[in-house]
Amino acid sequence: MRVLIFLLLCLPALAAARGEKSGVFDYYVLSLSWSPSWCAIEGDAREAEQCEDRFDYGWTLHGLWPQFHKGWPSYCPTSERAPSRGMTGEMVDIMGSSGLAWHQWRKHGVCAGLSARAYFDLSREAYESVTRPPVFRRLKDPVKLPAKVVEEAFLEANPSLEPDMITITCRDGRIQEARICLSKSLTPVPCGSDVIRDCRARDALFDPIR
Repeated sequence: MRVLIFLLLCLPALAAARGEKSGVFDYYVLSLSWSPSWCAIEGDAREAEQCEDRFDYGWTLHGLWPQFHKGWPSYCPTSERAPSRGMTGEMVDIMGSSGLAWHQWRKHGVCAGLSARAYFDLSREAYESVTRPPVFRRLKDPVKLPAKVVEEAFLEANPSLEPDMITITCRDGRIQEARICLSKSLTPVPCGSDVIRDCRARDALFDPIR
């Protein structure tokens, strides 16, 4: 019985120790989510504020993820302080919600080897370093298109990108995200094989901004 109690008391510490070492990774994945798709797939059901008609979110920052050439770290042990409510609130303009900002720090930011402030500043810098194709903001009605068209739009808007540096994902028949691979200094780099898994749909639904 004493052994069982000891193990139960130790479980939280053991779980925390399972994460990889903070700051040890190869490159970043900048994940951009098309907000209308996220709202249609799950945000509307959650009654997420991000999906209210008074907002016009397009490509939002899902996260900046430390990545290995194969696999990725998550929930790394860190001595850095968690972000304040004000700090996560400052990310709403590009992330859609402070809750997402908190989750991204807890799962991915702790693996970057940075303070919460430095991680969010770097995330914003990465987001602003990529030109989001303006053509998608001009859509008035839903369209069906090959996912390759979305990738080509990003390549045209960002001449430094090559096809092996970006992948487009789909979910539930909709364009979901654009994921762009960046070095630690935020220059585009080739993605690892487990990131380059392009959506091959030829008729993916692309919802307009509301």
